[in-house]
Amino acid sequence: MPDPVENLLRGPKAYDLAREAMGAMEKQRVWPTPLNYEIYLHCVEDPDGPLAQEIARLAAVGEPLTETIAEELAASYLPKARLNEQIRDAGDQLSKELEAVAKAITTAQKSSSNYGQTLADVSKELSTSDMPPALQTLVETLSSATRKVQRENLTLEKQLKESTSEVDRLREHLEQVRRDATTDALTNLANRKAFDDELERACAESVASGQPLTLAVIDIDHFKNFNDTWGHQTGDQVIRYVASVIGRMAPPPRFAARYGGEEFGLIFPGESAAMVRKTLEEIREEVCSRTLRRRSTNEELGAVSVSAGYAERRPRESPHSLMERADQALYDSKRSGRNRVSAAPRADSEAA
Repeated sequence: MPDPVENLLRGPKAYDLAREAMGAMEKQRVWPTPLNYEIYLHCVEDPDGPLAQEIARLAAVGEPLTETIAEELAASYLPKARLNEQIRDAGDQLSKELEAVAKAITTAQKSSSNYGQTLADVSKELSTSDMPPALQTLVETLSSATRKVQRENLTLEKQLKESTSEVDRLREHLEQVRRDATTDALTNLANRKAFDDELERACAESVASGQPLTLAVIDIDHFKNFNDTWGHQTGDQVIRYVASVIGRMAPPPRFAARYGGEEFGLIFPGESAAMVRKTLEEIREEVCSRTLRRRSTNEELGAVSVSAGYAERRPRESPHSLMERADQALYDSKRSGRNRVSAAPRADSEAA
């Protein structure tokens, strides 16, 4: 599918679109780097789209558009990232086709070899018998033709192996590109796009299996004040620390991601709300148990705390609704004083 922005940039509205994008960046104090410019071009082209909504959310909470966040947004929302997925899928399909052809050639080569051996045996027997010379000549001609086909098959098989190896190399490279596009560069957790995709998949699996699914959202308390006081580099250090705790305590099949800024999302397949609460409390206690120090100066930064909210998926509940309830539970934790874990209200039919 063609990128609508690419089409507009080659038409009469190109300069209007460019001016609007530059004006939006200037208004929000965003540096006009090539990547930021591309992001804002897509925002003004589709002001109600998911990318524009995420930019608006970041602006509303005062989150600066850092280089890391810009790369995450590009990987999640820009068409080039989706093209990488399509190329990877095409590579997978091509590799499967080549593998099938290789098996077919190997089978044909084996049959040809057996046939050639049979002809050779017949030719040997005929040479010691009183069969007419014309028949012997015919068998020898067939044997010679079979050996020629075998040699050609060997050459073809070698070429096919080389082509298969090259496709495998390209597929491995594309897979690395895909991993990079779905990984948060700062924390090495999954990024927003990977989280959204996994939540869709996990909800579908929960419907099919009937197993529970719980979603949690974790947010670093007072992070903006901390960032303003110590600077973004130290703020990134704090984000990495919290992410390391979350990643360590939420190994697969649990799924942890940096959802945006200082917020993290966790998916717990097959786990009820009661089971998840225990893990979230352990994460909260571990995060605030340590006194952090600034790496550059060794200054003491104090302890950092997190708030969390979680919701167990209801029957027939959509991923969007589940996320909204988990977010609401997080807000409850914030309003109640922070550094705590809150559960989303249970459905009326589930209430005791």
